[in-house]
Amino acid sequence: MPLKQTQQISSKTQLTSDNYYDRDTDLQYQSATLFKSFLECEAKTQAELLGVWKPPENQVALLMGNYLHSYFESKEAHEAFIEQHQSELISSQGKTKGQLKTAYKGVEAMIDVLANDEKFCSLYQGDKEAIVTGNIYGVAWKGKIDCLNLDRGYFIDLKTTQDLHKSYWNSEQHEKQSFAVHYNYQLQMWVYMQLIYQTFGVWCQPYIVAVDKQKVPDKAILSIPSYRLEEAEQVVADNQERVESVRQGETKPERCEQCDYCKETKQLNEIISIDDLVE
Repeated sequence: MPLKQTQQISSKTQLTSDNYYDRDTDLQYQSATLFKSFLECEAKTQAELLGVWKPPENQVALLMGNYLHSYFESKEAHEAFIEQHQSELISSQGKTKGQLKTAYKGVEAMIDVLANDEKFCSLYQGDKEAIVTGNIYGVAWKGKIDCLNLDRGYFIDLKTTQDLHKSYWNSEQHEKQSFAVHYNYQLQMWVYMQLIYQTFGVWCQPYIVAVDKQKVPDKAILSIPSYRLEEAEQVVADNQERVESVRQGETKPERCEQCDYCKETKQLNEIISIDDLVE
């Protein structure tokens, strides 16, 4: 069901492709990425949001993902991305001058397995990088949809992962989980469903198209079971008040004591037993 809009967002900054990822708009709008980060560690996320800490980035993985996304967005977007990151992506000397650097060669294979797949090419049709906004439980949210097809009633999010079939252990729920569940993509998909409906008045089915980084890349079209979407809605409902209180500076953020930020800023204020090092 659609969520009732209880707060107008007309006074917020109008989102564009140029300002969507700016810190200023992150301060005005909640997003799935930001919300999931708050759930992982409030202190880390608030420090990032305020610009007082920047996480170490896997530059290769980040550029590979953006390289693939821009390729399937449009020829113009891809060429602009390469031009913007030419020094990082393109070799400038030796026999490989003018070619992709070795570290990024794998992304071409990932692109090929999708570009040569008839089903993917048929499915990945619609508006690319569509920006949507809306109100979820009284808070302004934003989203950016990789591929939105309103006429056929679905949207697609492109994901890259190390190994499509790798499992992740959830110690709280005592179960193995897929990469998609581990990274809480069901929450992102639920949020996007709400924002698309509020922006366009159309309910759209979410799909994830995933491609992995193995020597011979594997690929899959993934659906999200309804119970996963219901769980995601409950997670937002249960946690948004706390997250917003921290984001607005009204509540002191809690530390997870496990992330890079917490380890970098950790103070030795207690002595622990050797038996308590492992959960």
